[in-house]
Amino acid sequence: MFALLSYIDYCLLGALLLLLLYQCYFYFRYMTIASRKHNKHTSLLEDSACPKVSVIVCARNEQQNLQDYLHTLLTQDYPCYEVIVVNDGSEDDTQIVLERYALQCKQLYTTFVPRDARVISSKKLALTIGVKAANYDYLLLTDADCRPHSRHWIREMMSGFANEQTEVVLGYGAYFEKKTLLNSLICYDTLFIGLQYMGMANVGYPYMGVGRNLAYKRDTFFKNSGFRGMLGEVAGDDDLFVNKVANKSNTAVVCSPESITWSSPKTTWKEWIHQKTRHLSVSHHYKQTSKMRLGIEPMTRGLFYALLIATALFGGGLAIGIAYLLWWLRLVMQLCVINTAAHRLGGRLFGIEIVAYDIILPLVTLWLLCTKRFHKRPIYW
Repeated sequence: MFALLSYIDYCLLGALLLLLLYQCYFYFRYMTIASRKHNKHTSLLEDSACPKVSVIVCARNEQQNLQDYLHTLLTQDYPCYEVIVVNDGSEDDTQIVLERYALQCKQLYTTFVPRDARVISSKKLALTIGVKAANYDYLLLTDADCRPHSRHWIREMMSGFANEQTEVVLGYGAYFEKKTLLNSLICYDTLFIGLQYMGMANVGYPYMGVGRNLAYKRDTFFKNSGFRGMLGEVAGDDDLFVNKVANKSNTAVVCSPESITWSSPKTTWKEWIHQKTRHLSVSHHYKQTSKMRLGIEPMTRGLFYALLIATALFGGGLAIGIAYLLWWLRLVMQLCVINTAAHRLGGRLFGIEIVAYDIILPLVTLWLLCTKRFHKRPIYW
């Protein structure tokens, strides 16, 4: 068999094997956190161990979402908490909805951002107002369009603070499933990014979180000067703050079905591109070590596919067959890891379309970064 392989075949197959080994290392080290049966923080807290919590929600023109989801925050199975909703200059009937709920629920507190506030990112201002209004030391953040998976959401997220050193707890925010190509792509992208940031944090390399499901101590916010240093960015209220304050010793991850929040994804390609643009607009502020770790995986993935094409063009018949086998091994490994996590977290499962997403998503990211489609103007997540 070895005589049937040329020097070029050996070089191509050797490089493919090395890239495959790194991809396997990446997936099994970082992407299997949701698949592990024994997570660090899976047991529900007893009432006596539950700290007092302030749940903070920022809302701009969220009349319908508040009607649909606010009650799921106000009926949590948790002994002592408050819900603070910051009306961020809404122009619909958001305030009327909040006033109606406030009459019925004593744990609901509302405040507001003036409509004429001139800031680049109104959400950072809204969050700061919410943090200052909080009466309790533990803060749990989500969005107005989010629905907790269960009545134990707060209890599950607070279990991440079991270690006294913990100051930041990262959770997972999923999207509702719809039968469209765009929805499938968004769900895969969200799951991949979620497993990546939670997995890296779990082994001591936290670099981001999502504002749909994020907790930290009130004191942590103030001793790190809140969003100072990032006020000129259109985004970053979640990932830049985590990148700034989180480290190996003060960060925990809660990744269990009952700790998830669900929200509606974008429904048009234009909206999704705008959302990706906003998220990428702050990535250059990440720590150099974070950027390096995040860059290696898509680089090795792209090289793997490039070498597959090169082998198909310049390799011999046997080399092409071996390369095809290596591709299948990677695909099976990827499907097993991704779908095991998706199943445990209650999300959609993926098939052969994962190959297209594997190629499309890095190219979209590269295109947005190269064209620098970022602009500073008032933005409302």
